[in-house]
Amino acid sequence: MHVIVIASQKGGPGKTTLAAHLAVAAELAGVGRAALVDLDPQGSLTAWWNIRESKSPDLIETTIAEFPEKLISLRDLGYALAVIDTPPAITDAIEAVVKQATLVVVPARPSPHDLRAIGNTVDIIQEQEKPFIFVVTQAKPNTRLTVKGVTSLSAHGPVAQVIVHDRVDYAASMIDGHTVQETDPKGRSAEEITALWAFLQDHLAKSMKARKEDRAA
Repeated sequence: MHVIVIASQKGGPGKTTLAAHLAVAAELAGVGRAALVDLDPQGSLTAWWNIRESKSPDLIETTIAEFPEKLISLRDLGYALAVIDTPPAITDAIEAVVKQATLVVVPARPSPHDLRAIGNTVDIIQEQEKPFIFVVTQAKPNTRLTVKGVTSLSAHGPVAQVIVHDRVDYAASMIDGHTVQETDPKGRSAEEITALWAFLQDHLAKSMKARKEDRAA
């Protein structure tokens, strides 16, 4: 089972939106059964799921202390993927969550303030020796600031080739418990999420292959 942890010290880059969309995208892509875990005290992901007509992906209730044991249970139940939404603060407790990750996704808006705030997040991830990737979110199309943001992030680690742009349909879909792939499957935002999941899935496969080769060496 893959465990994707969405982590960012800076509030506001769309962690919850990204978590919901990736889990739905994975199931639509045929990956298998996906679980959402809301570890953010604000409970935004839980609120989204509670108004959702479809109860798939499953929402799993747990605490940070019980989180490692809960993941074992999910693996035993045959889940293919768990997507974890974390609090917008880096604490000692977050280290325990990152420790369980197959991949840490760090969303970041292409703004100077957001880019300056990524350091502590990356430090925690690197201390746990976990693979991570930046995802640029809420970007304005064809702006110099977005290009600079991608360049700045790439100096700290890998950046997803797919950028999540600032469009109202992301927020609109979340209001009533959906994602853009469900409300407008042929729209530009849906295409972005489909492409982003495909990119992350490929990244996960390459990371797993590299770890197996390292263990065999």
